[in-house]
Amino acid sequence: MRLKLTTILLSCLFVFACKEQKQTSETPQKVSTKKVEKKLPPAYKPNQQFKDYWYAGKAEITSYKLEQARYGELRDGKAVLVYVTEPFLPKVQVKADQKNPENVSVLKLNATKKFNTGIYPYSIMQSTFYPVANNQHALKVSASIQEWCGQVYTQINNREQFEVTSHSYFEGEADQNFNLEKAVLENEIWTQLRINPSSLPIGDFNIIPSLEYIRLKHKPLKTYNAFAEISEGTYTLSIEDLNKTLTINFENNFPFTITSWEETIDGLTTKATKLKTINTAYWNQNSNANSDLRKTLELE
Repeated sequence: MRLKLTTILLSCLFVFACKEQKQTSETPQKVSTKKVEKKLPPAYKPNQQFKDYWYAGKAEITSYKLEQARYGELRDGKAVLVYVTEPFLPKVQVKADQKNPENVSVLKLNATKKFNTGIYPYSIMQSTFYPVANNQHALKVSASIQEWCGQVYTQINNREQFEVTSHSYFEGEADQNFNLEKAVLENEIWTQLRINPSSLPIGDFNIIPSLEYIRLKHKPLKTYNAFAEISEGTYTLSIEDLNKTLTINFENNFPFTITSWEETIDGLTTKATKLKTINTAYWNQNSNANSDLRKTLELE
């Protein structure tokens, strides 16, 4: 009797389970494999003033007096912003050596900082390759930091998503490869500003903080909520979750030179103030006779 009752119960459960399964599989979801092409906004068209300045075969080099916050103290140093236009291959994401219809004109920024922390030096460099068309995110961003403990490197490539490659000597960071959904890059703000300050993101939006910040503070590389506003000659960006505020001061008129900036993190403020600007083809000035240009920039 007990065996018969068990058999009946199992039969009922089997019928019920099959019935439930049938209900959930009657209308299967269709998954589209078609690639969706996103149309870019209209491209910025450089005027003659822009062309005369940025396509003259020279780079703009500006030096800054730096007060860098590190380990709870301010450190004296120097910062340099090097802006130059160059042709860029979007697929392999490197500078193009030859003319090619696929080349993209970018405004490249190499931003460097040098300062000492006690006995040992820090050297920081961030590179941003931002389309002059000003209608999409930076095509590539990279950052490296060297100091006596070791070195770290991070790179973001703009493809279907942001592809991140990262290397570090710190445990827990080491070698990483992952993707991020696209969002405003703090690194690209510094180049976008030089093309058209009025195009900068304002209000509430998502942002990926600068690679320098991510590395120095050992924060997760991801998007954070941000708020920004712009007034006459000043752009202010706040990331409340990181207790971080960046203020960039710039000239109102073209070429919108950056005169100073401040970055406050956890109550301590890094400051940079403009020293000198020169426009020159520095890549041809690599002999000892050209070293006086460093004195002109007040880097020596």
